[in-house]
Amino acid sequence: MPFVHTPSAPLAALGWRDDLPAAAALASMPPGRLARVAAQHRSGYRVSVGDGEFAVQPPAAWLRRRIDPELRAAVGDWVWLAADEDVIHACLPRHSLLRRGAAGEHYGRQLIAANIDTVLVVAGLDGDFNPRRLERYLLLTRDSGAATVIVLTKADLCPDLPARLAALDGLRAQGVPIVTINARETASAAALSAWTGPGQSLVLVGSSGTGKSTLTNCLLGIERQKTADVRQTDSRGRHTTTHRSLIALPGGGCLIDTPGMRELKPTGDEDLAEGGFEDVEALAADCRFRDCAHQAEPGCAVRKALQRGELDGARLANYLKLRGELAQAGAVIVQRARRAAQPAGRRPERREIEPDSQEH
Repeated sequence: MPFVHTPSAPLAALGWRDDLPAAAALASMPPGRLARVAAQHRSGYRVSVGDGEFAVQPPAAWLRRRIDPELRAAVGDWVWLAADEDVIHACLPRHSLLRRGAAGEHYGRQLIAANIDTVLVVAGLDGDFNPRRLERYLLLTRDSGAATVIVLTKADLCPDLPARLAALDGLRAQGVPIVTINARETASAAALSAWTGPGQSLVLVGSSGTGKSTLTNCLLGIERQKTADVRQTDSRGRHTTTHRSLIALPGGGCLIDTPGMRELKPTGDEDLAEGGFEDVEALAADCRFRDCAHQAEPGCAVRKALQRGELDGARLANYLKLRGELAQAGAVIVQRARRAAQPAGRRPERREIEPDSQEH
C-alpha cells in the first residue's frame, strides 16, 4: 500500500503539504516510507520522518561518477524509502530547487536545497555589506522557483543605515522584500513570521559572518547553532556551519541552514530579467542594435539612461559582468550537449574552458 498522508502526521512539521508535487506522486509508489532529507554527507544521507532522524544509503545509480547531480537527492528533498531497509528508493518530484555553479568545475551544478518556499538572503550591514553581491544572490535565488527575502542584520554596527538602505532601492523597486532585524533579539523573529508559518520551508544563504547561525538561533528561540565573531579588519566570518541541515521551527515551518558561500557562479540557466534587472533589460530592448554591448554603440538606450542619471553605474557594471558569465556558462552547456549527442568514439577530447574562479 502507498503512504497515506493524514493532517496530524509528524511530517507536516517538516513542510509536508498535500498540494506538493511529491504528494501527487505517492499513488504510484510501491510499499515503503516517506521521509525528508535532513543532511547530506559523503557517505550518504540523513533523513527525518518528523519524530526521528536516521542515516540512509542512496541507490546504486546515484554513485555513478558522471550522473547528473540533479538526479540525486539534495537537502530538503522528499524521498521514498524501501519498506524493509534504510535505502532510498526514489526522489519525489520537486517544486523548487536552489542551485549554483560548482566552484572549480567546468560549470558543474551544485544543489543547495530543494522544495523550499522562501530563500532568506542574509546580509550584514557592517563592513562586508555589498549590494552587488545581493544582486548576484537574487539572480540565483529567483531561478530556484522560490520567493526571495533579503534579511539585513547588524544594524547596530552600521555607521550610516539610511545610505545603505538607499543602496538597495534598485532591488526594492523590483518587488524584493527587504527586512532589517536584530538577530540577537528573539522578538525580531516576528518580522519574518509571514514566511515561517506551518507548512513553509525556508533556506538561509549568505556569506560567512553575516549572522545566519545567529538568525537560526533567533527563529528557534534557543542557542542551537554555533556562532563566532567576524574579523575586525573586513567583517568577514569563519564557517561555523559546516554542512546543510534541516531544522524544524517552533511556528510549524522548517529551515535549512547552509555554510557561508564566497563564490556564486551562475549555472547558465538564469534569466537576468527575472533576477532583479528587469529595468535594465527593458532599456536594452530599446537599443538600436539587438546585440548591443552597451558600451559605445550608437542608439544605446542603456547608456542614455546612465547619462541621464536614471541608472546606477555600479549596478550596470554588475549587470554586464553577470551577462558575460551567463553567456559563457550557456556556451559550455551547448558545447556539452553537442558532445553528448555524438557517438562515443567520435567525441573530441578538447577540454572545456572555464574563466578564472573568483570570490564574489
